[in-house]
Amino acid sequence: MLLSTDIWVAALIRRAELGGAFAVVARKGDARAGSVLVKVLNRTDGTARLYSEATRMDGERVWMQPQPSTEEPDLDRYIERSVKIDPDIWVVEVEDKQGRHFLTEPVERS
Repeated sequence: MLLSTDIWVAALIRRAELGGAFAVVARKGDARAGSVLVKVLNRTDGTARLYSEATRMDGERVWMQPQPSTEEPDLDRYIERSVKIDPDIWVVEVEDKQGRHFLTEPVERS
Protein backbone atom coordinates (compact mmCIF):
# COMPACT_ATOMS: atom_id res chain seq x y z
CA MET A 1 0.00 0.00 0.00
CA LEU A 2 1.32 3.41 -0.95
CA LEU A 3 1.46 6.28 1.53
CA SER A 4 -0.83 9.25 1.12
CA THR A 5 0.89 12.13 -0.63
CA ASP A 6 0.99 14.41 2.41
CA ILE A 7 2.80 11.78 4.49
CA TRP A 8 5.19 10.94 1.65
CA VAL A 9 6.04 14.65 1.18
CA ALA A 10 6.63 15.10 4.92
CA ALA A 11 9.03 12.14 4.87
CA LEU A 12 10.94 13.60 1.89
CA ILE A 13 11.30 16.93 3.65
CA ARG A 14 12.49 15.20 6.82
CA ARG A 15 15.12 13.17 4.87
CA ALA A 16 16.38 16.38 3.27
CA GLU A 17 16.61 18.14 6.64
CA LEU A 18 18.46 15.19 8.18
CA GLY A 19 20.88 15.36 5.25
CA GLY A 20 21.63 19.03 5.92
CA ALA A 21 19.48 20.45 3.12
CA PHE A 22 16.47 22.75 3.18
CA ALA A 23 13.14 21.58 1.76
CA VAL A 24 9.72 23.18 1.60
CA VAL A 25 6.31 22.56 0.09
CA ALA A 26 6.08 25.20 -2.62
CA ARG A 27 2.60 24.06 -3.68
CA LYS A 28 0.22 21.86 -1.78
CA GLY A 29 -2.00 19.52 -3.75
CA ASP A 30 -4.45 16.76 -2.91
CA ALA A 31 -3.43 15.22 0.43
CA ARG A 32 -4.33 11.67 -0.50
CA ALA A 33 -3.57 11.19 -4.16
CA GLY A 34 -1.85 14.25 -5.63
CA SER A 35 1.17 13.64 -7.81
CA VAL A 36 4.48 15.28 -6.89
CA LEU A 37 7.14 17.33 -8.63
CA VAL A 38 10.47 17.75 -6.83
CA LYS A 39 12.60 20.75 -7.81
CA VAL A 40 16.21 20.51 -6.63
CA LEU A 41 18.27 23.69 -6.43
CA ASN A 42 22.04 23.47 -6.21
CA ARG A 43 23.07 26.92 -5.00
CA THR A 44 26.77 26.03 -5.26
CA ASP A 45 26.78 25.76 -9.06
CA GLY A 46 23.50 27.60 -9.75
CA THR A 47 21.75 24.68 -11.40
CA ALA A 48 18.32 23.21 -10.87
CA ARG A 49 16.72 19.88 -11.75
CA LEU A 50 13.13 18.74 -11.78
CA TYR A 51 11.87 15.26 -10.98
CA SER A 52 8.42 13.85 -11.71
CA GLU A 53 7.01 10.58 -10.50
CA ALA A 54 6.11 7.97 -13.09
CA THR A 55 5.16 4.32 -13.28
CA ARG A 56 7.16 1.97 -15.49
CA MET A 57 5.53 -0.75 -17.58
CA ASP A 58 6.30 -3.30 -14.83
CA GLY A 59 4.35 -1.19 -12.32
CA GLU A 60 7.41 0.07 -10.42
CA ARG A 61 7.29 3.68 -9.24
CA VAL A 62 10.26 5.68 -10.53
CA TRP A 63 11.31 9.30 -10.88
CA MET A 64 12.35 10.94 -14.13
CA GLN A 65 13.45 14.37 -15.29
CA PRO A 66 10.58 15.64 -17.47
CA GLN A 67 12.45 18.82 -18.40
CA PRO A 68 16.10 18.45 -19.50
CA SER A 69 17.01 22.06 -18.67
CA THR A 70 19.03 22.94 -15.58
CA GLU A 71 17.80 26.55 -15.64
CA GLU A 72 15.31 27.35 -12.89
CA PRO A 73 13.04 29.59 -15.04
CA ASP A 74 12.58 26.72 -17.53
CA LEU A 75 11.62 24.39 -14.70
CA ASP A 76 9.21 26.93 -13.26
CA ARG A 77 7.45 27.22 -16.62
CA TYR A 78 7.11 23.43 -16.76
CA ILE A 79 5.64 23.47 -13.24
CA GLU A 80 3.14 26.18 -14.22
CA ARG A 81 1.96 24.13 -17.20
CA SER A 82 1.69 21.01 -15.03
CA VAL A 83 -0.46 22.83 -12.46
CA LYS A 84 -2.87 23.93 -15.19
CA ILE A 85 -3.24 20.29 -16.30
CA ASP A 86 -3.37 18.79 -12.79
CA PRO A 87 -4.54 21.17 -10.03
CA ASP A 88 -3.95 18.46 -7.39
CA ILE A 89 -0.18 18.40 -7.95
CA TRP A 90 2.34 19.03 -5.17
CA VAL A 91 5.63 20.87 -5.68
CA VAL A 92 8.48 20.32 -3.24
CA GLU A 93 11.62 22.46 -3.47
CA VAL A 94 14.89 21.13 -2.10
CA GLU A 95 17.93 23.37 -1.72
CA ASP A 96 21.13 21.40 -1.26
CA LYS A 97 24.77 22.39 -1.70
CA GLN A 98 25.45 19.03 -3.36
CA GLY A 99 22.29 18.99 -5.50
CA ARG A 100 20.89 15.84 -3.86
CA HIS A 101 17.22 14.98 -4.40
CA PHE A 102 16.69 12.69 -1.36
CA LEU A 103 14.33 10.43 -3.30
CA THR A 104 14.44 6.80 -2.17
CA GLU A 105 12.70 5.32 -5.20
CA PRO A 106 14.69 4.63 -8.40
CA VAL A 107 15.58 7.68 -10.49
CA GLU A 108 15.75 7.22 -14.27
CA ARG A 109 18.71 9.04 -15.75
CA SER A 110 18.02 11.22 -18.78
